[in-house]
Amino acid sequence: MRWTDDRGGNVEDRRGLGGGAVVGGGLGTLIIAAIIFFLGGDPSSILSSGSGSGSAQTEQRELTPEEMKIGEMVDMMGKWNTITWDKVFNENGMTYEPPKIVLFESTTQSGCGTAQAAMGPFYCPADQSVYMDMSFFNELQKKFGAKVTEFTVAYVLAHEVGHHVQTLLGTTQKVDEMRRSGRYSETEMNRVSVATELQADFYAGLWAKRTDAEKHILEPGDIQSAIDAAEAVGDDNIQRRSQGYVNQESFTHGSSAQRKEWFMKGYNTGDIKQGDTFNQLLK
Repeated sequence: MRWTDDRGGNVEDRRGLGGGAVVGGGLGTLIIAAIIFFLGGDPSSILSSGSGSGSAQTEQRELTPEEMKIGEMVDMMGKWNTITWDKVFNENGMTYEPPKIVLFESTTQSGCGTAQAAMGPFYCPADQSVYMDMSFFNELQKKFGAKVTEFTVAYVLAHEVGHHVQTLLGTTQKVDEMRRSGRYSETEMNRVSVATELQADFYAGLWAKRTDAEKHILEPGDIQSAIDAAEAVGDDNIQRRSQGYVNQESFTHGSSAQRKEWFMKGYNTGDIKQGDTFNQLLK
């Protein structure tokens, strides 16, 4: 991946500040458990962390030069997302507002409850922020066998920004209304969740296409590294590794093949109008 001089990605770096405060539970915690954790983590750990209260840890440390470089990279990627989505929204008569990107380690407070490293990167619609503990990428490589590159980070961030795009377009709110209505079965809501996640993958592919056309950021192997990451965290791959068999009705993020398909559809078309996963998957 080729770096550029773009900076100003709306990044708040909380690394080195110690753990965040533990806050009370509620709807925000349920939102995380239900719809926005990224890699098939155990939602019970999220729900249990939302109860009770505690005080913030104040121990601080200086970031290493490598950590500082990572922060600079994420800031650059955040700016790339803002530039690209500004253009896409403007082309469709809308105004884009970028999310905040929060870098943290271990735990931190979010608008959706307590963010934990075990949850993986996630988007919180309550405060319109993306939360990323960079240690996740070590787990992605160790647990799921995905080769982690700089563009792997770019893909994951673009996927989470895709959830922000869904919030700006009202998709997140419609899905939440469906869930709270009680009119849909667990299997039906799982299919809605899959459509939601695959659309975020589509948006990530669209972002890659449009950003490369503008900034020429892609180098050989970059798109393959994104595909590898998408396939590694397909529900079928995760279930096969964790329980030894695949139960398609319990999918919440899509199969490895689906995640690749929709990322590549976004990349090949670069057209936001081609990303209606709901009509195509919920027939």
